[in-house]
Parts: sequence; C-alpha cells; structure tokens
Amino acid sequence: MKLLLVEDEKAMCEALQEIFTKSGYSVQIAYDGTEGMRYALGESFDVIVLDVMLPGQSGLSILRAMRAQGRPTPVLLLTARAEVSDRVVGLDCGADDYLTKPFAMEELLARVRALSRRTGELAANDALYFADITLRPHAYTLSCGAQQIRLSKRETEILSYFLQRRHAVVQKEDLYTKIWGYDNSADIASVEVYMSFLRKKLMHLGAHVEIQSVRGVGYRLVDTL
Repeated sequence: MKLLLVEDEKAMCEALQEIFTKSGYSVQIAYDGTEGMRYALGESFDVIVLDVMLPGQSGLSILRAMRAQGRPTPVLLLTARAEVSDRVVGLDCGADDYLTKPFAMEELLARVRALSRRTGELAANDALYFADITLRPHAYTLSCGAQQIRLSKRETEILSYFLQRRHAVVQKEDLYTKIWGYDNSADIASVEVYMSFLRKKLMHLGAHVEIQSVRGVGYRLVDTL
C-alpha cells in the first residue's frame, strides 16, 4: 500500500513515517503544502494522511484540488482544532476521516487500515467516467452507450491516468514516467503510438471524447459535445 503523509512538524512526520513503514506501507512524505499538492495531484496513492495547517498550501486547499480533479483517494485529515465546525468544513471539502491532535498511534493506524480496505473495495468495482465514456479498469473495457471495446493493459493504464485528471493537461514526460517507469527500454515515442491506439478506439465507439495534443506540452481529454 502506498501512502502519502503531508505534515510540517518534521519530528512527528518522521516518527509517523517509521510507524507506517513498519506496518507495511510505502510512505512518501511532504513537509509543506506546496510539495504535498504536487504529490497529491501528480502521483497515485492508496491513502493520504494530510495535516490541515501547512505552509505554502493548506491541507483543505490540497483536498479541494484533488476532488476538483475527480481524484477519489481516501484522505484522513489531521488537525489541532477539535471544534465541530472545523470537522464539518473538512468533511464537506471531501475528507473521508478526521483525527484531532494529539492522537493515539493505534487509533491512527486503525483508521488508515479502514481507509486502505475501502481503497481495495473501490479498486475492484469502481468505474471511471468522462462525458459519454465509461472505463472499467479491472475489466479492461471502455464503453460508450451500448458499444463496448476491450483495451490492452497499457491502454487502460494510460486512459485511467487521463480520467483521474479530467480536463487537466497531462505532460508527455509525466505520462511516460508514470506508465513506463524510469528504468524501461521503451522510447518516449511509445506515448504517441498509444495515443493513436486510443484515439482510434474512441472513434470506433463513436464517443464524444477526444485526446487533443497540446503543442510542446502533452495531451488533454476534451468533451466534444
């Protein structure tokens, strides 16, 4: 399980990182909101533990940006404020759980485990939607109305990456790194090859969705209706 921990109190962050690592999580840490925003919007995690009060960007700003992009990653907010109104604001922004400092480590781990289980359940059944298309990643199928087509694993990974970002521009280099990884013999030109595959399949389905090239940057999904 991959976990993002965003906490500006370095001693606490390092202690939590050690505890989560010993509990079997792969932990990415960020000490401020700007770095936390970059990780939260640029990479995929199973759970995010997010402090509310952060330098650079607040935890709520990060959370709002994630939900605006349609990212469903479960988020546990950490805060020193115990008022009901503060919890309500956090939950209304899209938080899945809320824990007030100081807290017992056993409770934090239990809540993260609960969110991790939820992630597994969503992964098995969740579908991604945009305009008139539906992608079911675990079935490797893309549908539009009554029409359905099967995708390769790579095509599914690429389209999932786009659908988790909706209208955002996806940089070619980021897409290559995320899907093919740093240590891969495939050339970055492979990205354009798979863009061609996916464009043809969207046309075959008659979908009102296009993968448009953004010159010198990358690509974005567009609803043509």
